[in-house]
Amino acid sequence: MSLFLLLKRGEIVENIVMGILAHVDAGKTTLSEGMLYLSGTVRKLGRVDHKDAFLDTYSLERDRGITIFSKQAVFSLGNRRINLLDTPGHVDFSAEMERTLQVLDYAVLVISGADGVQGHTETLWKLLKLYEIPTFIFINKMDQPGTDRESLLTELKERLDEGCIVFGKGKNVESLEEIAMTDEAVLDYFMEHETVRNEDICRLIRERKIFPCYFGSALKLDGVQELLAGFEEYMKPFDGKKGFGARVFKISRDDKGERLTFLKVTGGKLVVKMPINKEEKINQIRIYSGAKYEAVNEIEAGGVCAVTGLSSSYIGQGLGVEKGTAAPFLEPVLTYQMILPEGADTTKVLRELKQLEEEEPLLNIVWNPTLEEIHVQLMGEVQTEILKTMIAERFHLDVEFGTGKIVYKETIKSPVVGVGHYEPLRHYAEVHLKMEPLEAGSGLVFDTDCSEDVLDRNWQRLILTHLQEREHPGVLTGAPITDMKITIVAGRAHLKHTEGGDFRQATYRAVRQGLKSAESVLLEPWYSFVLEVPSEQVGRAMSDIGQMNGSFEGPEAEDKQGMVRLTGTAPASEMRDYQREVWAYTKGRGRITLTLKGYEPCHNAEEVIEEIGYDSERDVDNPTGSVFCAHGAGFLVKWDEVPEYMHIKEDFLAEKPGIEQDEVMAVQMGNHCNYSGGYSFSYDDDPELLTIMEREFGSKQKERDRYSSYRKQTVSTPVLHTTVIKENEPKKEYLLVDGYNIIFAWEELNELAKASIDAARNKLMDILSNYQGFIGCTLILVFDAYKVKGNQGEVQKYHNIYVVYTKEAETADQYIEKTTHEIGRKYKVTVATSDALEQVIVMGQGAYRISARDFYEEVERTEKQIREINERERGEKRNYLLDYAKEEDAREMEKVRLGKTTEKWLKNEHNSYRNGIVCAKKQ
Repeated sequence: MSLFLLLKRGEIVENIVMGILAHVDAGKTTLSEGMLYLSGTVRKLGRVDHKDAFLDTYSLERDRGITIFSKQAVFSLGNRRINLLDTPGHVDFSAEMERTLQVLDYAVLVISGADGVQGHTETLWKLLKLYEIPTFIFINKMDQPGTDRESLLTELKERLDEGCIVFGKGKNVESLEEIAMTDEAVLDYFMEHETVRNEDICRLIRERKIFPCYFGSALKLDGVQELLAGFEEYMKPFDGKKGFGARVFKISRDDKGERLTFLKVTGGKLVVKMPINKEEKINQIRIYSGAKYEAVNEIEAGGVCAVTGLSSSYIGQGLGVEKGTAAPFLEPVLTYQMILPEGADTTKVLRELKQLEEEEPLLNIVWNPTLEEIHVQLMGEVQTEILKTMIAERFHLDVEFGTGKIVYKETIKSPVVGVGHYEPLRHYAEVHLKMEPLEAGSGLVFDTDCSEDVLDRNWQRLILTHLQEREHPGVLTGAPITDMKITIVAGRAHLKHTEGGDFRQATYRAVRQGLKSAESVLLEPWYSFVLEVPSEQVGRAMSDIGQMNGSFEGPEAEDKQGMVRLTGTAPASEMRDYQREVWAYTKGRGRITLTLKGYEPCHNAEEVIEEIGYDSERDVDNPTGSVFCAHGAGFLVKWDEVPEYMHIKEDFLAEKPGIEQDEVMAVQMGNHCNYSGGYSFSYDDDPELLTIMEREFGSKQKERDRYSSYRKQTVSTPVLHTTVIKENEPKKEYLLVDGYNIIFAWEELNELAKASIDAARNKLMDILSNYQGFIGCTLILVFDAYKVKGNQGEVQKYHNIYVVYTKEAETADQYIEKTTHEIGRKYKVTVATSDALEQVIVMGQGAYRISARDFYEEVERTEKQIREINERERGEKRNYLLDYAKEEDAREMEKVRLGKTTEKWLKNEHNSYRNGIVCAKKQ
C-alpha cells in the first residue's frame, strides 16, 4: 500500500524527520536507496554509478556521482511517516547540509568501513553535537577486504564518543551491560532485573548518551534491514509546540520556475490558504519524495513539506511561534571575482543572481562599485564548477571565476565608544555606541543600555535594526567586522526634524568612527587539519607545516599501512593548495582533511593590508566623519574631531563603582524632572555658567546657603517608577523657573497677583527659597522685564536662589532657551513652565521639562516633608512635667495615671494647690 494512500486514510499518526549524513563517497545515497527499497517506497534498487538513484534528481548529481542539494524522500515504518532528508557529503556543500540539521529529529551518520573516521566525519560529529541531534551510526562497505570490525569500533569510541555501542539482530542489543553503564538509573534497573527496558534505550538515544552502531554493506543490503528495525523500535516522535510554528530550511524553484519554500512544521498544523503574514498565504502544500510530489490540504506538526505562495521567505526564518535560527557554523573562506561575458547587462545579472543567493545565502553575492566587479563567496573549486553550470542552465549565461582570495574579517582590541551625528538642515540624529571585543567565534552581538528617558524606545529599536541590517566594513581592509558587542549607550532625536533615515546615517557613522578610534585587528580563517603521510615523509610534512606558520601535535604512532597522522592548525591562506603537494610527494598515498577552525589574528597582517590598499577615508559609501549644522547649513567634521562637537558629552567607558547612597538618583518618569540630594546648589563655582551670568548682568557676591543642613536628612519622595543610575561624579543640576508663567498658573499666587503683582512675586520667591534649600539644586527664577524701556537686565541673589529680570526686548522664554542651549549639553537642566512651545524647544536642547501643575505638586510634597522634619526636631526638645517633679510627687502622679491613687491624696493635693494660689495672690 502506498504511503500517500495511508496518509489519505489517516493511518499515519506520527511524523519523524531523519537526516542522513556522511563524508563524500561513504555510500550515503546508496544506503538511502536501500532503505527506500526495503520499505517498499521504490520497486527498483537504483545505483549511483548507474546514474539512476532515486534521490539524484539533478543532472549534475548524476553526472558527478555526488549529492549537491538536500532531497526529501518519504517512507513508512508501521504507523510512522519517516521524512528522510539526504544531505550533501562533499565539503564544498557543507552549508546545505548544516541548514538541514536544524530541522532533524534524528540523524544517521554513515562511515566508510574502508576509510574509518575521517576529518570531515569529525566535523559532522561536532555539528550533530552542536544541534543536539540523536544519532544512529551505520558503518558501510564492510564487504571490502581489510575492514576490521573491532578496530573500527575502537576508533569510533576514541574519536567520536564512548557511547558508540553495537546493536544487532535478535534483541538488537549485543551488550546490555554497556548500555546500562551510561546511566545510573538504568544501571540500577539492570543490576536488579538483568535487562534494559526499551523505553530507557529510547531515552538514552534521545539524550545522546548512546549511539547505536550497525555494520553492513548498503550496496548488498547487508545490515540495512536491521537498521530499519532499529528505527522502528527506538525512534520516538518529538512533541510539537503549542500553536502553529514552522522553520524554513531551504528555498528552491521547480521546473516551471515557481518558488518553493521547504519547511518543517514544529507546532499546530499548516493548512492551504493559511495566511503567513499580512501579505502572503499558502497556495499549495507539496510533500516531495524524490522528484515527484503529492499535493495535500494540510500537514501536522513534525511533517516536512514544500509550499508555494511565499515570496519573502528566507532560509532560517521562523514562522508562527518558531524562532529564527542562528548563523551557520560553517562558512566560506574564499571569495571569487565573477567574470561576465562581454556585453552582459550587469544590473540584470545581479538581479538574477539574487535568486541563487536566496537558495544559498552564503554565496554573499555583492557588487563592488569601486572595482566594478561582482564578487561571490564559495567553499572551493567544486562548488565553483557547479555554480558555473547552474548559471548557464538557468540564465543562459557563460561566466568564469577569477582566482579565489581569502575572506578576511576585522575586530577591535579594546573597548571604545563610537559616536555618530547627522544634522544637515532639517534633519537630526545622534548615536553613541559602546563597542567591546568578544571571544573568537562570537560574531556580532547587539544590545542597548540606554534609558528611555534619554532616547525613546522606538528610536533605540530603529538603531538596533540599522546595526543588524548590513555588514559593517572595517577600516583596515574594508573586510566585515566580527567578534564584537555593540551597545547603544546614548542618543538624541529632535521632536520635529528627526526622520528614520537620519538614525541610519548616524548609526553607520558611529560604527565607523568607533573603528577609527580603536585599535583594529585583522583576522584570517584558520584550518584544523588531519594529515596522513607515509612514515618516511613525516619530516617533510612537519617542515611544510612550520613554513606555513602552522602548529601540530606530536605524530601519532604508525598504523598497519605504515601511515603516520599529524593533527594541527594553520592559516587557510597557506594550506588551501597543499592537498596537491601532499599527493605529489607521497605519490598518491597521503591525504589531508581540512576543517574550518575559525578566525584568528592574521599571521601576515601588514603584508595583507598593504596589498589590499584600502583607504577608509576615501570610502565615500562608508564615511567615518559626521555632519553637523551651523548658520542654517550642514558641515562635515572629521572622525577624530567629532567627539568635540557631539551634543551629548559623557565618558561611557569610565569605570562605574558600586551604588552609593549619594550616587542614586530617583528619576520620575511622569514629569521627566530629576532631583536629588548632594548636588551643587550654586553656579558660582561653575566657570561656564558664571561667564554667562556675568556677561548678561555683571558679577555678584557669593552668599551662604542657610538651608544646607536639610539636604541629606531625607530620602527622595517616592514616585511611580524609579531608575537607578550610577555615575562617577554626579552632574550639577539646574532648575530654571518661568516666574510669571508659574504665578498665573498657581491659583493662590494668581489671586494674590490680582491685588498686587509684587506681593505674588515675593511670595513665589519665598516658596522657591524653601524648596531650593531642601532640594539643593541651583535655582534660577526668571521674570520678564522686556517692556521696561532702557532696562539692561538684572540678577539678584535672594537668599539661596537667583532672580533674573530680563533686559529690554528679551522675554523670559528667550533667556531660558539661550541658557539651556549653552549649559544643557553639560549639565542636567530642568525648566518649569506650562508654555507648550517653550517645552518643545528646551527638550530639543537636551533639557527636561516640568509643567506648572506638576511643579506645584512637587513643591507641596517638599513643604510637607520640611514641616515633618521641623515638627520632629521640635518634639525632641519638649519639657515634660514629671521630668522636673520631686521623686515622691512623680511616683504619686504615676499612680494617678494608672488609676491606683486614693481620693484622700487627691483631696490633699487639691487643697495644697489652692493654698498655694491664695498665698501667691496675697504676696
